[in-house]
Amino acid sequence: MAIPERLRWAVETLDVRPDDRVLELGCGTGVAAELVCDALTTGTITAVDRSAKAIAQAERRNAANITAGRATFQVQSLEDLPPGGEPYDKIFAVNVNLFWTKDPAAELTLLKTLLAPTGTLHLFYEPPSQEKAESLSRTVTENLKHNAFTVELTTARTPKSTLLSLKATV
Repeated sequence: MAIPERLRWAVETLDVRPDDRVLELGCGTGVAAELVCDALTTGTITAVDRSAKAIAQAERRNAANITAGRATFQVQSLEDLPPGGEPYDKIFAVNVNLFWTKDPAAELTLLKTLLAPTGTLHLFYEPPSQEKAESLSRTVTENLKHNAFTVELTTARTPKSTLLSLKATV
């Protein structure tokens, strides 16, 4: 099965270290989680999605990573994640709309509690047009800055689209 270019680019941009603790928001069928696991040795990824069907597919796809203790999958929405616990080095989401379609203040406040002191939040998007890419990056950047994040925007081009990466730190 072909892996979408946006997911390959997102995981490359994450620059996962072998011992990282990673949280993926909206993991879908676990494709990006599988790519993250390829870079992990002692590190782990926790991947969450609201869809039980998607989580079941992600668990099948990542059965070896689950058995090896590198991956866990949970049916859970972002707003229901428990605050605190062992912090994550990297938290990421691909094409998760809430960061630009509404005021994400509550979710961003929660994510701050989940990040390690030097941790990073990465939001990746593949908008359908250049105009949408500009609008989306502007809105997400404003939302992140309004919630005390520093933002670094990176873009890439594919033959069909623009890819956006918004790397945020507290």
